[in-house]
Amino acid sequence: MLYRNIVSAVFLERLNRFVALADLDGVTQTVHVKNTGRCAELLVPGCRAWLQKADGPAARKTGYDLIAVEKARPEQAPLLVNLDSAAPNAAAGEWLAGGGLGDLEGLRPEYQLGGSRFDFFARRPNGTPVLVEVKGCTLESDGLARFPDAPTLRGEKHVRELTERQAQGYECAVLFVLQMEGMRLFAPNWDTHPAFGAALRKAQATGMRVLALGCRVQPDRLEIACPVPVDLAAPDPV
Repeated sequence: MLYRNIVSAVFLERLNRFVALADLDGVTQTVHVKNTGRCAELLVPGCRAWLQKADGPAARKTGYDLIAVEKARPEQAPLLVNLDSAAPNAAAGEWLAGGGLGDLEGLRPEYQLGGSRFDFFARRPNGTPVLVEVKGCTLESDGLARFPDAPTLRGEKHVRELTERQAQGYECAVLFVLQMEGMRLFAPNWDTHPAFGAALRKAQATGMRVLALGCRVQPDRLEIACPVPVDLAAPDPV
């Protein structure tokens, strides 16, 4: 997943889910935020940000897209986090096409099945249908990546639908693409959405694959690099 025309800026303020302000060489720019999640721990005024000059129509209200930011960490170097919500699917598509899940035939994105749409569909050489759902993850603490950063009924629904398809003979997987480097572990965000974590545990128990994929991250690229251990154990009640 590569970007062109990347420039460094200073993040100033998020105005709403889609729009923010950034200082680019002393000029305040209105930029498009390519992630509608909360990202409160990332979009901090004064942090370093990377923008991509837009190639879209002249009628666009923003001349740049916000691609990545540096997250400050106590006694550690800043962590570069890709914020583009479209990047995980693009990186996952490259990974799948390159054999990340083994031999697949007829890989198709945005696959409509019944009343649902899944991120990827393919078949094994033996004909077994494969469904893959991709989730981008930007929330971390001390190398622990967690998803989601806000309640996601849509994400929970996706996991439950995949669990049903798994029982019908499909091979299903959920890929959590970690949009930062150096993560040591992935876990559901039990504090924010415990039902999502419970749905993941049930899905894994039925044979569905739950994978976390660490990435190589640069201001101008996001590339899946290696698997990261997954912990689906629920925390002990207080």
